[in-house]
Amino acid sequence: MAEPRPYNLVLFGATGFTGGLTAEYLARAAPEGCRWALAGRDERRLAAVRARLTRIDPRCADLPLLVADAADHRALRQVAGSARVVVSTVGPYLRHGEPLVAACADTGTDYVDLTGEPEFVDRMYLRHHERAVASGARLVHACGFDSVPHDLGVLFTVDELVRRSGPVARLSVEGFVRVGGTVSGGTFASALTALSRPRAMARAARARRAVEPRPKGRLVRTPAGLPHRSRAARAWAVPLPTIDPQVVSRSAAALDAYGPDFGYAHYAAVRRLPVALAGLGAVAALALAAQLPALRHALERLRKPGDGPGPEQRARSWFAVRFAARAQDGRTLLTEVTGGDPGYQETAKMLAESALCLAYDDLPPLAGQLTTAVAMGRPLIDRLTAAGLSFRVLPTPPRTAPGR
Repeated sequence: MAEPRPYNLVLFGATGFTGGLTAEYLARAAPEGCRWALAGRDERRLAAVRARLTRIDPRCADLPLLVADAADHRALRQVAGSARVVVSTVGPYLRHGEPLVAACADTGTDYVDLTGEPEFVDRMYLRHHERAVASGARLVHACGFDSVPHDLGVLFTVDELVRRSGPVARLSVEGFVRVGGTVSGGTFASALTALSRPRAMARAARARRAVEPRPKGRLVRTPAGLPHRSRAARAWAVPLPTIDPQVVSRSAAALDAYGPDFGYAHYAAVRRLPVALAGLGAVAALALAAQLPALRHALERLRKPGDGPGPEQRARSWFAVRFAARAQDGRTLLTEVTGGDPGYQETAKMLAESALCLAYDDLPPLAGQLTTAVAMGRPLIDRLTAAGLSFRVLPTPPRTAPGR
């Protein structure tokens, strides 16, 4: 039998803004006896984080500090080999993330991160999935607001529909996202990086499609959709080009419960049409600016990784994701996932609970690059519900209901 590893969890990037919030959440929520450590490149800043955590729980005064740079392969391998689960908050992941993923795949260590960068996720699949399968590592990306509420929200919707009335032959789900909050400096930098590389992102996606097995005898679709007025969302629905539909589709391809023919479309829900049109214009302008290096660097300086709002602003922030499911036989179901500040507080909670779920819960014996729905599924939904997020079934509005 292999020797037990020194740590249940290692948090890499604890000195960043979201990393610090994740550390604070673990200080409050890690179970009795959890052996965890803080990791990063600057021991002095790690010690400052530890001192802050000690004010939350005096036992944190003894938290080990592991010094490793995101580009130091040998040090990262030592960090990965010391833990059952490694949590990474060091983005943009295309710039800084791969060495730690590689170290976890090599050492059979479970890995979770916050990335919303499709190119990074595809490249990690191409380069490290097979080795992770061989070593037993579970590599689970997008464990924050991208894409936990959407991936688990669709899983919850499918499970509820099947539980209530049996399997479905063909199922379509639409997701409608509403948020009140702001994005972190790290998230903004990741978005700019992704928008600046459309051709590279497309190449990585094609390369993955060429080698990734497809479900036999089953169809999974992610239609882009068109702007429209949605009765289910009671708002204008604007197509939302994030990583979330890709994550949902991979869960659907892996899980038979989604049925032989499944489709998912993803939208932002906006109450007023002028706001929706302005949002589309802003995204287009940001995508254009990201193609110009000088302008992109200027934008990056506006909100640097590590920057973020204060506690009062985070307390006012919220999110709601509504899912409208329709089966071919006419069955419908409306569900919703809601929570507080999406970009920071709830993201830290989702990330930390994902790591704790991998470390402690009875999960399917799987390995390789996995989604949250496939790797953790209902146990993670239960954890997040206990931690304050809401997964609920809503009354289906009558067809004559006016929009608000």
